[in-house]
Amino acid sequence: MKMLLLILLFNILSWRSLRMKRLANDCFSNASEMISVAEALTKIAAAAKPLAGTERTTVFEAEGRILAEDIYATMSIPPTDNSAVDGYAFCFADYEKKPDKPRNITGQSKAGHPWKGPLATDAVIKILTGAVMPEGLDTIAMTEDVSIQGNQVILPTGLKAGDNCRKKGEDIQAGQILLTKGTQLRPQELGYLASVGLESINVFKRLKVALFSTGDELVNPGEPRSSNGIYDSNRLILIGLLANLGCSVTDLGILKDRLPVVRAALHEAASNHDLVLTSGGVSMGDEDHVKTALNDIGHLHFWRIAIKPGRPLALGQIGNTAFIGLPGNPIAALVCTLMFARPLIKILSGANTTPPLSFQATSDFSLKKKPGRTEWLRARYHVSDTGIGIVEKYPTEGSGILSSAVWANGLIEIGDDVTYINKGDLITFFPFSELMR
Repeated sequence: MKMLLLILLFNILSWRSLRMKRLANDCFSNASEMISVAEALTKIAAAAKPLAGTERTTVFEAEGRILAEDIYATMSIPPTDNSAVDGYAFCFADYEKKPDKPRNITGQSKAGHPWKGPLATDAVIKILTGAVMPEGLDTIAMTEDVSIQGNQVILPTGLKAGDNCRKKGEDIQAGQILLTKGTQLRPQELGYLASVGLESINVFKRLKVALFSTGDELVNPGEPRSSNGIYDSNRLILIGLLANLGCSVTDLGILKDRLPVVRAALHEAASNHDLVLTSGGVSMGDEDHVKTALNDIGHLHFWRIAIKPGRPLALGQIGNTAFIGLPGNPIAALVCTLMFARPLIKILSGANTTPPLSFQATSDFSLKKKPGRTEWLRARYHVSDTGIGIVEKYPTEGSGILSSAVWANGLIEIGDDVTYINKGDLITFFPFSELMR
C-alpha cells in the first residue's frame, strides 16, 4: 500500500510540474551533440523566460533586487535652482555693467531656509551650498574669490552667467523615465529613486534555487571524514555565487550515488523551486546518475559543450522547473556557473541581460591550445610599472585546484578558433567582480 501511494504521489507531482514550461523544448538540438559556447548561450537566451511573480518592497530593502516595472520621475531634480558652492549670488545682467562695483550684502540663503525678502538692484545674497537661488539672481561667486568690505562685497571679474548655479531639472526632468524594468538595483539606483521621493517599488520575486552536491565520497565540513572521503567545497562556492545573483537558496545537502535517491530528490526539489542546481554526477561514469535521473523525470536539452574546464554540463528541465547539472570538479563547477548558470539565472530572475564586462590586456605567457573549444584560464590582472595592464595565468590548469581561484582575480577567455597565444598578445580578461554579480 505504501508503495502504491508513493507511485500515485509521483504521478500527481509529474502532472503538476508539466503544466507550465519556463524553458521551451523546441529551442534545443539533440542533447548528445557537442555544441559551442555561442550555441549554448543562444539556446539559453531563446528558451528561458522571466518568472511572472512580483512583489512590492521599500527602497530601503531593495538592494540587489530586479525592477518589475518602468519608473518615471514625478518631480524634477533639483526641484529649484540652487547653489553648487558657498558664495554670493547676484544678477549677472547687473554685474556685467560694472563688475568691480562694491555691492551690498542684503541677506543670506541657507539649505532649507531660503531668502524670501525683496531685492534691490545690484543686491547680493550670501548663499550656502544647496540653498535655493533667490528669485532674480542667477550667478554665484565663490566665497574664496570675493573681497569683503564691511557689509559690501567686491565680486571677481571674469565670471560668466550661471556660474556655480545648479539649474532646476538639470539631473532629472519630471516625467522622464528613470529606470527600466529588468534593472538590477545597486546602491546608486536606490539613491536615484529616493531622490524623487519614491518609497516603494515593484520587484521580481527572488528566484528559488534548490542546491545539491552528489557523491558517496563527499562529507560536510565539520563531520568525520574517512581516508577516502573529501570535504564538499562546491556547495559553499555555489551558495555564495547564487546569493550574489539575488537568489533564495535552499541547501539540500549531499546526495548519495543511488539512482532512485537522486531521481526522487530532484523531482521533489523541482516541485517547489524555480531552478534545481547540482554539482557532480553528469559525466559518463557508472555512478554518475544525475543525467539518467533527469532523462527519467524531465528533459535534457544539452549536455556536451566544447569547453575547458567543464565539458559535461547538463541543462534541462523537470516539468516547469529549470535544471543545471554542473561538473563535480570545483573549478569546472565555478566556471560553468559563471559562464552558463549566471545568464540563465539573470533571465529567469527578470533581469536585463547583457554580457559581463571584459577588457583586453597583454599576455605575459605563451600557450598552445587545441582548436575547436573555448577555454577559460584562471588569471591575475595587474598594472605593470610602465602602466600597461598585464595578465598572468595560473601555472597549472587542473579543475580540482581550488587554490588557483583564490589566487586569481578573473578568467582569461580563449576562443575556439585560437590555437596559439604569444607573450605580448592582447587577450580577453573577465574580472571576477563582473562575473560574480
